[in-house]
Amino acid sequence: MSKITLKDLSHSYLQFPTKNEDWAIKNVNIDWHDGGAYALLGPSGCGKTTLLNIISGLINPTKGQILFDNENITQKNPVERNIAQIFQFPVIYDTMTVFDNLAFPLRNRKIPEEEIENKVKEISNMLELTPTLYNRASGLTADGKQKISLGRGLARSDVNVIMFDEPLTVIDPHLKWVLRSKLKELHQKIKRTMIYVTHDQTEALTFADQVVVMHEGQIVQTGTPVELFEKPKHTFVGHFIGSPGMNILPCKIDNGLIFINSTNIEISNSKLNNTSYSKVELGIRPEFISFDKKGLPVKVTNVSHTGKNNIIETESDGGKIKLITKASVKIPEGSAFLNFKKDRTYVYKDDWIVE
Repeated sequence: MSKITLKDLSHSYLQFPTKNEDWAIKNVNIDWHDGGAYALLGPSGCGKTTLLNIISGLINPTKGQILFDNENITQKNPVERNIAQIFQFPVIYDTMTVFDNLAFPLRNRKIPEEEIENKVKEISNMLELTPTLYNRASGLTADGKQKISLGRGLARSDVNVIMFDEPLTVIDPHLKWVLRSKLKELHQKIKRTMIYVTHDQTEALTFADQVVVMHEGQIVQTGTPVELFEKPKHTFVGHFIGSPGMNILPCKIDNGLIFINSTNIEISNSKLNNTSYSKVELGIRPEFISFDKKGLPVKVTNVSHTGKNNIIETESDGGKIKLITKASVKIPEGSAFLNFKKDRTYVYKDDWIVE
């Protein structure tokens, strides 16, 4: 296992990149500590898989360095990096048994057969593959085949990191939760560095201790699931995480105070400077808004009942605002006023939070 450091890392698929949008990865700097569980989270095309393939050695970066335990391995090939990578679609040998599939990477490394048998049985127990261990892999379901891919990565004890690239995409929705829980359990048991790439916030937030959110080739925030939810450092993080996502509303700064139209909105920063920016916005999650006798005037436009809670859509002069209330809360009809929880209301200038 290794500490992984990405230093001033940038990559373009073009030979001569000239514009900002020519770069698939933009100036990434990050440390992943030995034994941690990490997730790369973002929409399709944001650079997640490119970054994973750079770490594994399948792509040579245009700029920057990759270090394992402070050793520069940027020019080393994938074999020399000792990485296990599990892909979106399971890669297995259909004509082999489940046992032989799991044993394959160990036999390639000339591990004694007795040790192979012990390791394969240990992994098959972890992944609940023991009943099918001596069956041909061709007869397994998609989730069974993906378990084999996971098992091959887990079987090796010499890997520096195990990397997962959207590993549950082909799995039936009702089985995803089971496999996510199993991965989390396996990490706690074997304590190997794991990096999990996904566009699914539920997968990322339930698997990882630290989530790295990517947007347009750059890292916009790294933090625990709680940190990302409670205090997004970038408006994209607010939009992308949460269901529904954060309300982002245009606002203005006047004499250090925040206003949506003529309504003053209290925030945790008592005063803000009036330095000009191209865009100033206020962000607050639906969970931290409530109805009140005074506040921001709105019109209630729609109510969605979800059982325990209600998701309420309102319209203000500053734009649409969603809030979440308990099902027992009385919902005003027509006109209403919204109160924003002061210590959960943030101001963003050009998409970045004002600290």
